This record gives sequence, structure tokens and C-alpha cells, in this order.
Amino acid sequence: MKIFGLRLLLVPITALIIASCGTRKKKVEEVRHEVTLSTTKGDIVLQLFNETPLHRDNFLQHVESGYYDSLLFHRVIENFMIQSGDSTSRFAEPGVLIADESDTATVPAEFRYPEIFHKRGVLAAARTGDDVNPEQASSASQFYIVWGREYNDTLLNKVDSTMFEWTHGRHHMDSLVRAYYLENPGSPHLDGSYTVFGQVVSGLDVVDSIQCCKTDTNDRPIDDIRILKAIVTK
Repeated sequence: MKIFGLRLLLVPITALIIASCGTRKKKVEEVRHEVTLSTTKGDIVLQLFNETPLHRDNFLQHVESGYYDSLLFHRVIENFMIQSGDSTSRFAEPGVLIADESDTATVPAEFRYPEIFHKRGVLAAARTGDDVNPEQASSASQFYIVWGREYNDTLLNKVDSTMFEWTHGRHHMDSLVRAYYLENPGSPHLDGSYTVFGQVVSGLDVVDSIQCCKTDTNDRPIDDIRILKAIVTK
């Protein structure tokens, strides 16, 4: 499951009803589940977005079932992202290419651009390419955490020129998002065509230590980096 384009990898009746519904909505929005990935490099704490409920619930289900326990970060690209979630990586021999062919279940896309975008530290779902996946549905198991790079006007102009095509005509680059990327690192070329469904709230230094590790020609870390245990902590 490669990240496409880079070799992969959201009428009231009475005042009483109004108040009740408003209270329930507020409570739901206040609760943001968190998942801790205990890795061989340290702990990464992820907060899941309620704005992407299908991805949130799917990820929680995988965590609670123990699916991610012992899986590798099998694809790592410096100044871009770290990727995990392939079930074949659990027992993969050193140096073997993780083929991304075992996990075929998908989750419908939940794009929330420009409110949610690919800034450093976000959690997003990998997917297959548009040629076989025109609806841009997400992998049900594979995910990546963005590290990203810095961008200037020239680079963002290039991103903007292809964004309309990549998002199937849904978006051009948002002006406020562009302003953010001029001051902060990220991966804007994936905005609007990959679902972002969470963010790192603790352990960004661990993400950094993973993203800059030495890798082979298949982007697999030379020394295995493994998720020892994933647990729902909130």
C-alpha cells in the first residue's frame, strides 16, 4: 500500500430538545480518543479526530484487536513520513521488501481539507493509486505519520498547479493553508487526496528519530523499528 505518486506506500421542536442535543454534541466533541504506540524508539501518542468518524472508529477497532502489535514501520522516507500497518511485516525477514498486497479492506475517504491538512505530526491513511482506486478510499490498516519539509513560494506554486488534478477537481490550494506552509513544515502535495484523521500530541521526537533512520532501496529501515504495543489510552 504505497502513497500514490510517491510509490505507496470528515429543525428543533422545543427548547428542551435543543438544549439536550447541544449538550450531547458538546460532549462528543470534547472526547477525543488517544492511542499510544509503544515502539522500539519510544512512545508516540496519537489523538484521533472526531471529524473523521469512519477512520477514527476503524483505527480504534484495529488497536483494540491487537492488530498493530509487533508490526514494523516498513516504509520510511526522510523529510516526508513514516508508514506502518502492513500485516506481513510482523514476521518479515530482514531486508525483505514489504509488498503491500495483503491488506485489501478499505475505508471511504473522509477529506476535510482545508480544515485538516498535512502539517507535521498528523496521522493519515495510506491508499492505493487512483488508477485502481478512483474514489481514493483509504487502506483500512495502513497509516502514515507526516514529518514533511519546509516550502517556499516556488515549491507551493508547483503543488498548487497539480492539486486540482490530484483532488479530482475538488480543490485549489487554500490561502490560509498556504500561509501556514510558508512558516511550518508539512506535505502539502497530499492535501485533499489522502484522509488525515489524527495528530501526534506527544512523541514527535520519536517520529523524528524514525524518519531520519537509515533505509534500504525499498525505503525499509535497515534496523527494524517495531510497534511493540498499541493501546487506547483515552
